[in-house]
Amino acid sequence: MCFDIISDNEDEVEKVCNFQDIDQHLNLSYDKSKYTMSRPIINNNNHTLVFLTVKLYAILDMREIDQTLITYIWVDLNWHNEFIEWNPDDFCGITYITIPTSLLWMPDITIEEMTEKDKASPSPYLSIGSNGWVRFRNDQVVLSTCKMHVYKFPFDTQSCNLSFRSIMHDDHDIRLQPSDNSTEATEWSPDLMRKQYEWLFINMTVTANNASDLVGQDIIIYTNTMKRRSVLYIANFILPVLFFLLLDLSSFLISDTGGEKLGFKVTILLAVTVMQLLLNEILPSSSDSIPLIAVYCIGIFALMLLSLLEAILVKHLIEKDSAVEDETDGDRSLGENSGNNQGSHNFYSCFREIKRRSHHASVDEVSSHETPSVSLSRKGSSSKLTEVSFALEKVSDELQETRKTVTLLSSNRKSGYWTRMAKKINKVFIIFYLTAVTVFLAIMVSLWNSAEDK
Repeated sequence: MCFDIISDNEDEVEKVCNFQDIDQHLNLSYDKSKYTMSRPIINNNNHTLVFLTVKLYAILDMREIDQTLITYIWVDLNWHNEFIEWNPDDFCGITYITIPTSLLWMPDITIEEMTEKDKASPSPYLSIGSNGWVRFRNDQVVLSTCKMHVYKFPFDTQSCNLSFRSIMHDDHDIRLQPSDNSTEATEWSPDLMRKQYEWLFINMTVTANNASDLVGQDIIIYTNTMKRRSVLYIANFILPVLFFLLLDLSSFLISDTGGEKLGFKVTILLAVTVMQLLLNEILPSSSDSIPLIAVYCIGIFALMLLSLLEAILVKHLIEKDSAVEDETDGDRSLGENSGNNQGSHNFYSCFREIKRRSHHASVDEVSSHETPSVSLSRKGSSSKLTEVSFALEKVSDELQETRKTVTLLSSNRKSGYWTRMAKKINKVFIIFYLTAVTVFLAIMVSLWNSAEDK
């Protein structure tokens, strides 16, 4: 109801109106069921046309491990209520009013990908116009599923959908139409966006699928495309792993004789293992393909493991050479002692035999009953035995010298043989290792730059 206020000038009448006048005119409070029980249409053959507008206000978080996206969006719904109309001229030119949401029917629009309802209460008010158009605006935090493609992580680009549809009504009851197109949505979002965290907004596309699903419902899909800010991942993960590889390369300058080199390599290998465990907590376990960053870590781990195995082999060969030298020195000293003892024993045995025979010859010579011819024969035999003893002594000395020479040559051949082999293996492996590292890193950079997300 409107009131006329008469001013001091009786010819001037001022009309005073308020929202309650329109409420009483429409009977919103008294005939509440008329507006809330069913769709606000007069002819049942008509459908309710709902216009939808979505604006991205903030990208709060992206959880790779469970593949969920948290966004803060603004949702605008506009539809026509055929029971609500008034002439603004009758109510002081009022073209719209705000009423509680409980007084009017609202379309049951939901987001398919949403996995958790917003804990904040929805907007409690509706805005209705004199022409019967109703507007509902709600700001909400949406926790939605997003199938992530982490093949190029951390240089990946993600596209997450927000699909809006009715819960109960099909296309005969409610028809959904986007109020904006992809260009407008892309232009509005950067102006409104306040927070992006590690994600850089690229664009937003709007797709209207008119009754394309099995239950015949209209679906409007807003696709938000984002690119990850990879600077922190490069500084905190990729570069440290690369530095560990450079440390492993520098370990070739450490001496192979001690155990410091093996301990150093094992420590670096354990550090890369810790980095892999940290990576496992970030990447989703349900990925269809192995991410390139996982290949990067596995490749570097394999190269460092191969380097550790080569260091173990070289260490084993050097220790084997040391063991051969110790054994040769022991055999040499033992052979010299036994050779000298045996030569002396043979030498003294020969002399004892010669002396014994000479003594018998001299005894026989002084026998009174022997003839002169027999005595001469014994003297000749004694001189021959003396000559044989000198010859045997000379041969024994020559054999001893020959044995010493052979032992010395054998020991010189064996000492340092495995060490030289280890040095050759080390040189060849360093060349192979540098080549493998260069080729591997070049392939990884090429894949990160050119490969498409899988």
